[in-house]
Amino acid sequence: MSELALFSDEVRTFLDESLTPELQKAGKLEAGIYAEKPVAEEWLKILDGRGWAVPGWPEEWGGAGWSAEQHAIWQRELTLAAAPSVPPNGIKMVAPAIMYYATQEQKEYYLPRIRKGEDWWAQGYSEPGAGSDLSSLKCAAVRDGDDYVINGTKIWTTHAHYCNRIFCLVRTDSSGRQQQGITFLLFDLDLPGIEIQPIISISGDHEFNQVFFTDVRVPVTGRLGEENDGWSVAKYLLTHERGGKTATAMMTKLEHLKEFLDDEARSTGIDLRNDESYRRNLAALNIELETYVAFENRVFDSVAAGESIGTVSSILKIRRTELRQRIDELVMDAVHHYGLPYQPEIREFRNNTSPVGSFTAATAAPRYLNNRAATIYAGSNEIQRNILAKQSLGL
Repeated sequence: MSELALFSDEVRTFLDESLTPELQKAGKLEAGIYAEKPVAEEWLKILDGRGWAVPGWPEEWGGAGWSAEQHAIWQRELTLAAAPSVPPNGIKMVAPAIMYYATQEQKEYYLPRIRKGEDWWAQGYSEPGAGSDLSSLKCAAVRDGDDYVINGTKIWTTHAHYCNRIFCLVRTDSSGRQQQGITFLLFDLDLPGIEIQPIISISGDHEFNQVFFTDVRVPVTGRLGEENDGWSVAKYLLTHERGGKTATAMMTKLEHLKEFLDDEARSTGIDLRNDESYRRNLAALNIELETYVAFENRVFDSVAAGESIGTVSSILKIRRTELRQRIDELVMDAVHHYGLPYQPEIREFRNNTSPVGSFTAATAAPRYLNNRAATIYAGSNEIQRNILAKQSLGL
């Protein structure tokens, strides 16, 4: 048996033994951007106990030292097992920025806490007047001795109501170019002067929030990088946010859809794939996903070789989010009228209520509605195309 086959068996055995029925059910019913904290926290502790909480990190900070093939196997098996997704804000976003920009003291403090799930991070980027044009942000921080005093607001702050920390872009200088006066801060979300207000999404879920800062004092020791150079840190972080590896998971979700269609055909005698239009759309998506898998693998081989992907992260973000929405559309067609009932209680952790229709039907509409935002968040796809036009094509 090959090393990769042995590794696959090792992963499956771990998931069979460690992924509890409650966590697996929560993973199947996950419809938001990622799992809510009670679910993700429990799963992360199990992963950390096995040494697999942060497999993509350098080994010195707890990474697994896996090959690209092993990472692909890991992602595929997680998706097949319906494991909950751990929020990426800490592990996949701010952690790489900390590794690159932080002092040794900051690394030694923050990174173990992120790995163990002791800190949950919100992203303080967007503002009511600074979304896709992030460099126009107004949330201000004024230096006062050993503190920055922050006043302003951040919006669309995912899971801020669950988080105890935030990485935040603030305006520290307005005299020059917009990008030159931004500073990157790390601080607690329970400081005096911070108010978190919920934003309920179109699916009825509470994922987003608006965070208000009124004379919030943040220690200068929480700064990541140099004052007024936070834009460099933000761009580095966004490369990781936009360029994450997701092809294997999307292919697996497409396989789940095909299995659902098989089950429906057996139980009802009706196979939606007999419809020419649906069959054509399903085949086209399959081909595009396979192409995306090959492209993403080539990109991450380059990353593993130490090359910078640069604007390629924008390409990945565009294709990933559009393909994800295409999958959602096909699932909605597949569940038909069973996608209409509004049953949010089904998706509550450790809820034993049976869904109307099926688990696939219970999550189809919420996933479809939530993922409409995928082409907007992390920099809208229109902005990504502008970046490519300017930086790659010279237009």
